[in-house]
Amino acid sequence: MKRIDERDTMFARMNYKKGTKEYKDYYKRNPEKKEIDDNLRSLPNICGEGTATFNPIHSPIADAGFKFLGDINKYVDGEVNKNKVDINPDTMTKKIKKLTKYFGANLVGITKMKDYHYYSYRGRQLENYGDEVNNINKYGIVFAVEMDKNMINRAPQVEEVIEVTKGYINAAVIGMWLSNYLRELGYNSRNHMDGNYLVIAPLVALEAGLGEIGRNGLLITKEYGQRIRLGVVTTDIPLITDEKEDFGIKEFCKICGKCARTCPGKAIPKGDTKEINGENRWQINQEDCYRMWRSLGTDCGICIATCPFSQDVPSDLVNNMKGSKNIMKKILKWDEEKNGIRNYIRKPLDLLK
Repeated sequence: MKRIDERDTMFARMNYKKGTKEYKDYYKRNPEKKEIDDNLRSLPNICGEGTATFNPIHSPIADAGFKFLGDINKYVDGEVNKNKVDINPDTMTKKIKKLTKYFGANLVGITKMKDYHYYSYRGRQLENYGDEVNNINKYGIVFAVEMDKNMINRAPQVEEVIEVTKGYINAAVIGMWLSNYLRELGYNSRNHMDGNYLVIAPLVALEAGLGEIGRNGLLITKEYGQRIRLGVVTTDIPLITDEKEDFGIKEFCKICGKCARTCPGKAIPKGDTKEINGENRWQINQEDCYRMWRSLGTDCGICIATCPFSQDVPSDLVNNMKGSKNIMKKILKWDEEKNGIRNYIRKPLDLLK
């Protein structure tokens, strides 16, 4: 697999302001994206006035959370203690997993970092625009925090984006504490959090055995489906890695396709996988997806809520799904009877009344 250039991601592209050197450089190299991106930038901001879900009291809850994330994401790196503590890899691995869950994570895994887990060049933070990513640590500690089902099932209402923001904040705080701890022990470590990633978190989580990547490009876990936010801490402390797990998601997504049918932006492909960047997978249209975000005023989340695995599929079905189309059909039947097209809660949450 080739490394992804962060400058090509939607979040980075939306930061390029007309007249700036970043804007001129990016669209000189990618002229076909200029008209699309200029149009997207002209739309109301997420959580902003003019969007479908804007509420002058509630929308700023998410905005406040993202401002907090913006304030702290410069602290992902730090000074390493010169007095390195000798550790046993097996003992340290167990300790890190326990600590990460104690800090608030629901799932945690460890993998050896591969070159393609990292972006090739930076692009989201303008002060680092175009910098080559070369500070690569050997191990990745990846963890997931659960997002509340009652909040996510209100997608694309404002409750959804508030819960997503909370998930990013929880993951950021866990990563900050963990990466600082490892540096105190004398080992290099970096927290990868919203607004300041050097890694593609779902790829790291896939390799660490937390779940599999579904049709819409998001990680699906056995325990929580797609109702998670991911955090990653990379480090050079010696650790024991976990195994990648295949429990049948790709085959399930081929016969399910509910996320593609319910996507309001028609951004999720309905067909079979294609060879993209050296592997067979689906690829969403990120421009069409993001256009819905700017129209709705939230990061939508309908595909997350629609996924049967986000609605607590019985574990006996999940654990025996691989290679069994019969069980996959049972899961689809269970989901249809329980949730219909999708589990949608129209009534506002008490928190926002």
